[in-house]
Amino acid sequence: MGESEKRSDLEENLKPFYQRASEAEERLSRLEAALATKKDSENEDHLKLISELQSRLEEAGAELVAEREKAHKLAVENAKLEYRIIHLARAAKEADLKLEQMEKS
Repeated sequence: MGESEKRSDLEENLKPFYQRASEAEERLSRLEAALATKKDSENEDHLKLISELQSRLEEAGAELVAEREKAHKLAVENAKLEYRIIHLARAAKEADLKLEQMEKS
């Protein structure tokens, strides 16, 4: 047996392995492509979710600012009304005292 016959026998014996290796590489390429597509789809879904959550957070922040401003205005108004109540109560007591004094005289 010559060198060329050994080589051709070896090549003949390796053909099924080369064939299986090629098929495996093709399957792997298809799987990688499918995975990349899936990842892109998942990334898009995640980006949409993040965007939606950011929008909600901004809306909630704006609502919080508005509610704080409203609470501050109400606190100021409340303080003014308390001031008026104190002075009206004093004025009413003073008027009652004057009325009592006038009745006694």
